[in-house]
Amino acid sequence: MSKTASDMKGDAALAAGNTIAELMAEGRETPAKDFGGGTLERRSIAEQVANRILSMIKSGNLKTGDRLPTEQQMGIAFGISRPPLREALKALTLMGVLASRQGGRYTVTDLSPSRLVAPFNTMLAVADYDVHQQFEARTVVDLELVRLCAERASPEQRQRILKLAVDGHAFEGDPVAFRLLDIEFHQAINTGAGNALLAALAQGLYDLGLDVRRLASEMPGVIVKSVGQHVAVAQAIKTGDAAAAVAAYRSHLEHVRDTTIQSKSMASRPQ
Repeated sequence: MSKTASDMKGDAALAAGNTIAELMAEGRETPAKDFGGGTLERRSIAEQVANRILSMIKSGNLKTGDRLPTEQQMGIAFGISRPPLREALKALTLMGVLASRQGGRYTVTDLSPSRLVAPFNTMLAVADYDVHQQFEARTVVDLELVRLCAERASPEQRQRILKLAVDGHAFEGDPVAFRLLDIEFHQAINTGAGNALLAALAQGLYDLGLDVRRLASEMPGVIVKSVGQHVAVAQAIKTGDAAAAVAAYRSHLEHVRDTTIQSKSMASRPQ
């Protein structure tokens, strides 16, 4: 019985895998046959390739430091030409998932949370700033971090969060100093939550629109109110009262949102 085109491609992928096993001698290598699973559809080929590689990373089939096969070998395994393959590899490199090496080989990066959310932060940086969308997202991410912090933080972490909140009283007349303290306060909560990926997302959302927040921090009474809200959040975290911590933090986010909108409106007025 004659072989179909699909059979021939399958044989080619298997042969590529055997060849790679012989050619690769340094480090932990990823055989091209592992990238198989049927020839990819023509629709969004680059996206399919990227998703397949990401799935291999998620499943543990690819790990930090693994070197990918050559473009030729992966092209055989996927059953595609080089242009869409290169597009997928470039996208994964920009995302920080892969690192390019001399000789056209790619290596899986350290895959740390901060690296994995890099494309998210880039997207936020170039997108049109929308206050309502930002704080809607912060409500989802930050409130969960506060809840987790109240449940998981160590005694030392709880004490540091409370100290940072109370120390804010000393900076009520110094917007620059308060902004530095504010970053430390929020990062301390994120750290206490014990979820590095959520913390990285929260930091990206916090950094969005900082130019507008600088103006807001110089408005009369804004810092004083923020400090009081920080203390309320910190006291609830100190006692492990997650519900109270979330409620206090929600009020704080509403205050930050409203003053951000106000300062943004002021900044847009003609001088």
